[in-house]
Amino acid sequence: MTDRTEEGVVPHMLTVYFDGACPVCSREIGVYRRSRGAEKVLWRDIHSSTFEETDDLDREGALARFHVRRADGKLVDGAAAFLELWAQLPAWRWLAVVTRPRAVQKLLEYAYAGFLAWRRLRR
Repeated sequence: MTDRTEEGVVPHMLTVYFDGACPVCSREIGVYRRSRGAEKVLWRDIHSSTFEETDDLDREGALARFHVRRADGKLVDGAAAFLELWAQLPAWRWLAVVTRPRAVQKLLEYAYAGFLAWRRLRR
């Protein structure tokens, strides 16, 4: 995946789809975007005109859960998507390593499901 910039073509290792209208989500994404390595990530706000629906991700689905698209085109969601993001950012790579075991990923997925339920209640 690439995106044109003034300097030329920048290869992206990951595309992150996030809800820019969610204050918690925006703050968290802001932290990641300021991290070293973030220039290799393509950031797509679901509410932006740059968001394009695909066969495997429409706006409703993108709003329901956190998604990333890997460089190989595979779409990943939920806690696994956070692991993909953390693995791309050097300052967060340790978290991807610590949370790699399947049991820890299940716990993260439960915690993420709790956040999603809280978020739905706030809307």
